[in-house]
Amino acid sequence: MRVPQMTRVIHDSGEGMQKDALDMVSSDVNFPKGHFPDYRIGPNNQIIDPEETHEVVPLKEIVEKETTQLLEQRKRLSVRDLREKFEKGLTGASKLSEEAKRREAASLDRQVLLKKLRDVLDTLKGRVAGRNRDDADEAISLVEALAVQLTQREGELIYEKAEVKKLASFLKQATEDARKVAEEERALALAEIEKSRAAIEKVEKALREHDSASSSKEKEEIEELRKEIREARRIKMLHQPSKVMDMQFELQGLRTLISEKTQLCNQLKKELAMIKRLEQDSSKLFELEGSDTLGSQFRIVPRVDGAPDISSCPAQWYRVISGGNRELISGATRLTYAPEPFDVGQLLQAEIILKADKVTVQTDGPINHASGLERYVESLMKRADIEFNVVVTQMNGNDYASKSVHVFHIGKLRVKLRKGRSTKARESYSTTMKLCGSRGGGNAAACAVFWQTRKGLSYTLAFETDRDRNAAIMLARKFASSCNVVLAGPGDQVHGGG
Repeated sequence: MRVPQMTRVIHDSGEGMQKDALDMVSSDVNFPKGHFPDYRIGPNNQIIDPEETHEVVPLKEIVEKETTQLLEQRKRLSVRDLREKFEKGLTGASKLSEEAKRREAASLDRQVLLKKLRDVLDTLKGRVAGRNRDDADEAISLVEALAVQLTQREGELIYEKAEVKKLASFLKQATEDARKVAEEERALALAEIEKSRAAIEKVEKALREHDSASSSKEKEEIEELRKEIREARRIKMLHQPSKVMDMQFELQGLRTLISEKTQLCNQLKKELAMIKRLEQDSSKLFELEGSDTLGSQFRIVPRVDGAPDISSCPAQWYRVISGGNRELISGATRLTYAPEPFDVGQLLQAEIILKADKVTVQTDGPINHASGLERYVESLMKRADIEFNVVVTQMNGNDYASKSVHVFHIGKLRVKLRKGRSTKARESYSTTMKLCGSRGGGNAAACAVFWQTRKGLSYTLAFETDRDRNAAIMLARKFASSCNVVLAGPGDQVHGGG
């Protein structure tokens, strides 16, 4: 009877003492949970916390891994990427340092907590007996092992903190080095750009000097050829016919060479003017295709791919006379135009109405005479009769049914068109007569003329060559001028051209 009572008394007093001890501990220490952690002893008497078994990799391994990756990638990264990586690493090192400080503070809190817990357990051990005393001894041993492990963790934490400081210092120095390297590379790049600009200016200057030298050299060659031609003419008058024939062949070859060089020179001038115009205004979408000489034909073509379609857009051609004023070319409303002798020495301009905008294109230079055309006209003027074979393509603006060959006769007092012995039209030079190049477009415009004999009667005539067409217009105007008549096209104003 007494043993159970004693046992009950001891049990009650032990429970009360544990409750008092717990109340005393809870008044001084703030536990994160309402019970003791479930520690267990692992290998080598190490206390293992079940809540820490799933923790992340230790800080030291993370730092070593990040450092290794940075060192491996350093050779593959550019200067700017390397600098960004180092700055990120410096930021990460700062965060790790702050985390280490927080862990150090938490460790100090744990040390205080363990000390207070040891004191409470010692007090509890003195108040209990029997099995409860054994539990108190086991708890004290666990607390001591936990304190030892915590001390080891603190040593590791101090070591990791030192490593983090070293890494932060290394990353900071590397960031500074990367910034210096980036600035040096930028300075080198700017120096290379300046060198490239100087080289480009030097090349452009050399090209300009070369162009000017080539132009002067071509003029000298043309002057030498002219001297040779004059010498050949003198030899023709002094030597026998066989040698004269040889000289004629040589002269013909020289004339061909002069013509080719003239065309090449005009083409180069046109390309140079086009390049300058593109540099000044790169927004133009169209340009004129054709040579700036009589016998050619201009066509408005797109300069760049994707330009708007202008095949159905209205157009108007103009002559640019002195002072920059424009003179409308009546009837020239197509996308093509063949210059005539009246256009020699003047710029040509075409205006296209594209939706609500007006697009203007212009020749690169004034229209030039075709090579040998003036000599050809002078030789024709020495003849008694000047006749050309032509085909009538239109009459009064309507297509002409017959495509037979007619003869176009240009006299000093009148102009006549006949077929065989039958005269189709004959008219003296007067103010009502109009004669000019065909302005209706078409592929044969460079070989065609418009002839209005009088009001109500007009023809469009196609010549065999563009040289015959231009020579016929020049001859008719010379003879008309002798009769005090200015022979021009419809709507043309009187000026010094042609």
